[in-house]
Amino acid sequence: MSSGKGAGCCGGAKLIFACSGAADVGAIADQAARKLAKDGAGRMFCLAGVGGRVSGIMKTTEAAEKILVIDGCPLNCAKNCLEQAGFRKFEHLQLADLGMEKGKTPPTPENVARAAAKGAEKLA
Repeated sequence: MSSGKGAGCCGGAKLIFACSGAADVGAIADQAARKLAKDGAGRMFCLAGVGGRVSGIMKTTEAAEKILVIDGCPLNCAKNCLEQAGFRKFEHLQLADLGMEKGKTPPTPENVARAAAKGAEKLA
């Protein structure tokens, strides 16, 4: 099985789905996912494609070796999106569990790095 950079549509990849909401914590979730992908921990994948039930995206997600879902706030929109699409087996990172509060946590490099580090632990 392949993982990280270069993982293609054939499955077996470690996939990362992130909230990319309008709030500061949504920006942190998105940037942390991008950092994890850049660092080779997994492949950032399209949450909207899961929500839209795009067949190729659904098949790749079904074949994933491991899935990480990063949510910015306790509404857990990304987690709910995957669950409503029928996915139950994934790791979930809720940034509020790291003390990051919506409207009060700027998307600084330090906050992004802290979220990415916790995400990397969950993907390991």
